[in-house]
Amino acid sequence: MFEARSTLGAMSQLVVPPGWPRAVRPPGAPGWEHTAVAWLLDICPPEYRAYPVLRRHDVVLARFALLHVEACQAAVRRGLSQARAELRDVADQATVESAVETWHAESARLLAERRAVGLVEEALRGRRFVARL
Repeated sequence: MFEARSTLGAMSQLVVPPGWPRAVRPPGAPGWEHTAVAWLLDICPPEYRAYPVLRRHDVVLARFALLHVEACQAAVRRGLSQARAELRDVADQATVESAVETWHAESARLLAERRAVGLVEEALRGRRFVARL
């Protein structure tokens, strides 16, 4: 559990919302931005590491990561909509159904990743999360 001192000197817990990535420390924790940048770079195409602007500006990197995940979501939707028609001539029915199940699994993974990237972007823009009762 991460903790930080508030401006009044009392201890308060750092809060992350549901869907926050495990690899990223909570906003306000020491070095949390470094963990956010490392995680964002890990989910982006490797070529993104070569762009200085993305390494120097964490909010810009977060925006690129968000758009990358959204593009992957669009590709999955397209794959799902075309899978049976496109694969029926090159694979047996069981393989086609397995491919469709894989698209569904990837869709669920990307939905969670999209939420996580969005939360990290919000935090990098200065939003702090509060516990709800």
